[in-house]
Amino acid sequence: MTSNAPEDELHPRDREILKAIVQDFISTGEPVGSQAIAPRYDLSSATVRSAMADLEALGYLEKPHTSAGRVPTDKGLRLYVDRMLRVRRPVPRDRKRIDRTVQPAPLSELMSGAGRLLHEITHHAAVVMAPSPEHTLYKRIEFVRLREDRVLAILVTRAGLVYNRLVTPDFHLAPAELEHATNLVNEMLGELTLEQIHEKLQRERRAEQALYDELHRKTISLASLAFEGQRIEQEVVIEGEASFLNERSFAADLEKMRRLFASLAEKDRLLHLLRQAIEGRDIQIFIGAESEFSAAHGVSLVAAPYEQGDGILGAIAVIGPTRMNYARVIPVVEYTARKVSRTLGAT
Repeated sequence: MTSNAPEDELHPRDREILKAIVQDFISTGEPVGSQAIAPRYDLSSATVRSAMADLEALGYLEKPHTSAGRVPTDKGLRLYVDRMLRVRRPVPRDRKRIDRTVQPAPLSELMSGAGRLLHEITHHAAVVMAPSPEHTLYKRIEFVRLREDRVLAILVTRAGLVYNRLVTPDFHLAPAELEHATNLVNEMLGELTLEQIHEKLQRERRAEQALYDELHRKTISLASLAFEGQRIEQEVVIEGEASFLNERSFAADLEKMRRLFASLAEKDRLLHLLRQAIEGRDIQIFIGAESEFSAAHGVSLVAAPYEQGDGILGAIAVIGPTRMNYARVIPVVEYTARKVSRTLGAT
């Protein structure tokens, strides 16, 4: 077998041997030797070793320097996931638990609950990405007076997320005026995105000033401070990062662990990956070096988008070692995302 043979031209026997090695490696985390594979296919160890050598030459296996066995490479795992893995529905126990746990609630609670659930089921880290503040619909605003003329603006989205913004207007508003401002802004804005809100406030400011009384002008200024001030950060919930401590390949390498946790703390890197799941509008699987996030850490990420109505809001994902049990993780992530979507659609 030549090293430039395409994946589809792998000998059926070699494909079966690769599949067996991947499954053993996922189960044990240890390099797999020919003696573990040969009896299953009624082959000699020499025949299996020859096939393993061919698979190594093709880049599907590699040989750790401390072992005579082989482990799958990222390329081998990708071939396994794409061509050999039969993804079924989650087992009944997992389905019942997801159905029971994912219930109507404010989106922040729904996100954290889904993250904890995915971590508990898969025993890997779970990430839930909130809707983008720029694209979500804002349903309501409340102004609350604080001391020294500071005002807390509470922004509530259609999906149930709540953002608090502290603003300091350069004018005084009496309690009755603040209540009037709250009612006026809610009546004026309705359910709009941030961009639409900015455009509407700009039009209001450009309108003929004689049309408005002083309270109306204060209201527009206050709303502008609330919506156009500091950038609203997109929320990311992470559950179960400590699960990597249970993986020997990470626990034995403190530098690898340090870099992994540093990457988990870089929210923008996680958001970039999860946005790819949103753009693909379907389950996305990144194995090892296929993503910037995991290139240096030997981790895989399985992500799926969730939606409300016709629009995708965010994404949920499981992050674990490349030897994660894809047969279980993929359907659990996908089913949870669909359950979250159905729950949001019912609210």
